[in-house]
Amino acid sequence: MMKNTVLEFLKKTDGYVSGEELSSTLSVSRTAIWKVITQLKKEGYEIESVTRKGYRMVQTPDLLMAQEIQYGLQTTLLGKEVIWFQHVGSTNEEAKKLGTVGAKEGTLVVAEEQRAGKGRLGRAWVSPPQKGIWMSLLLRPRIIPMDASKITLLAGLAVCEAIHQVTGLEAQIKWPNDIVIHGKKVCGILTEMSAEMERVNYIIVGIGINVNTECFPEELQNTATSLCIEAQQKVSRIQLLQRILCTVESYYLPFMATGAIESILPIYKKHCATIDRDVKVSGRNIEVLGRAVDITKNGELVVRKEDGEMITVLSGEVSVRGVYGYI
Repeated sequence: MMKNTVLEFLKKTDGYVSGEELSSTLSVSRTAIWKVITQLKKEGYEIESVTRKGYRMVQTPDLLMAQEIQYGLQTTLLGKEVIWFQHVGSTNEEAKKLGTVGAKEGTLVVAEEQRAGKGRLGRAWVSPPQKGIWMSLLLRPRIIPMDASKITLLAGLAVCEAIHQVTGLEAQIKWPNDIVIHGKKVCGILTEMSAEMERVNYIIVGIGINVNTECFPEELQNTATSLCIEAQQKVSRIQLLQRILCTVESYYLPFMATGAIESILPIYKKHCATIDRDVKVSGRNIEVLGRAVDITKNGELVVRKEDGEMITVLSGEVSVRGVYGYI
């Protein structure tokens, strides 16, 4: 807590703040203040120390540490507990461990780098250090397991809107859990659940966003992009992460009260890159061609097959014409 208070003083002060003022305000010794300043410098903060003047913040590190995320964060639930890793196998795996031992709802797990990041269907997710947002949220919604897929939809809409609010980019949702810009994937969402027959123990919402990646391997160049590439400038990861937490919460709390997503469906459909597009639905030993025409109140995709039959899809691999190279 003292470190966060010192950090807040340094950020708010235009110029130098004296060690004497800090020690007096916090009722600690100047040696204690010096130790905090030393710790902040080790964490990457550039702080100028001048005799008889005190300390001045020169530059903050581009790291998604708890004190940076929580500074000015305006949420009531999400991000109040932050677990930060320099590098980790998978933030979802770490969040699941926390969920099992009773960690608070809203706990955020975030890493500068994932070395075993996961996408849907067991695919790998490339997560280079300090180039993206690799995060997982621990939620404990009072819903039945069948409603868990609705969380994916509201998270996708929230991320889509957060990207627009921070960058101005027109992101779209590829149902159910990808965010695309100009037909290329910029973000993936992986929702995992621990549940019993009639209740959910916890849900992990993993979100991976390519933020400041400047180039991709040749095999990904036609299917992946980043906010930096699309906006033609670097994007603040802290600002975007804070905005994501706020927008997810703005949809999640009303959902918790009603268990319904009807109120957000019109907004979701506006942002959905799948509606009114030709699609290919692949599942176990089946492949269906048709046109996506709607999203149900349960979050299912409605597809009109080539023979006119209407079907609903809750899961499976959905390829959309014009997105990720599907022609």
